[in-house]
Order: sequence, then structure tokens, then C-alpha cells
Amino acid sequence: MAERVIKGYHAHIYYDPAKTRDAAARVRAGLANFEVQLGRWHDEPVGPHLDAMYQAVFTPAEFGKIVPWLMLHREGLSVLVHPSTGDGYGDHLERSLWLGEKLKLNESALRRVEQANV
Repeated sequence: MAERVIKGYHAHIYYDPAKTRDAAARVRAGLANFEVQLGRWHDEPVGPHLDAMYQAVFTPAEFGKIVPWLMLHREGLSVLVHPSTGDGYGDHLERSLWLGEKLKLNESALRRVEQANV
């Protein structure tokens, strides 16, 4: 089997637009102090994400800085952290970690990539 390579990480920060957007904005402001690429606010479901969220994209070198910071500063919000290997299904559902409440994802929106036999 071909070995998977982690090219980077995504952290999806979930919020309720009517109740916790201010908390999500504070988390976002804190994330801006790291080497991250912050995605747009999504108040409506997008892709596999059934709840409002934005994402932060970062390199493997930043994982040890960003994830511990999120553990301490997520303001009670749910956060999904997953690798980016090219297998969206496995990355989101099998190789991910949750901070806070684990939320349901739209699994049918995720494409499974089978590893090729070598």
C-alpha cells in the first residue's frame, strides 16, 4: 500500500451565528497570531459541514503550536482538526480529532480515496 503523507492540517471552528459568533471571532483573532490561512465565515452548511464554521489551514510544523492553543482557547466551541492527505473521507472521519462536542458531518459529501497497492 502507498503510504499517506500529511501535507497540512485543517481546523474547523464551529459556531452558532445567532449565539456564539462573537466567541468564534475571538478565537479567529487569536488564530491570526499564528502562521495560518483563515477561511471565510460560513453561516450556512457547506460541504460535509452541517454547522456554521470557518477553517484555519496550517502546516505540520505549526500543529504543535496551534492545536494546544485551541485546546485552551476554543471558548467552548467545537473544533475539528484533521490532516490533509487527499482522502477527504478518511481525513475528516478516521484520522481526525475533536475538541469539545463531536458534531455530525455529511459523510456523503466526502470522497473516499482508496490507497493504491504498490
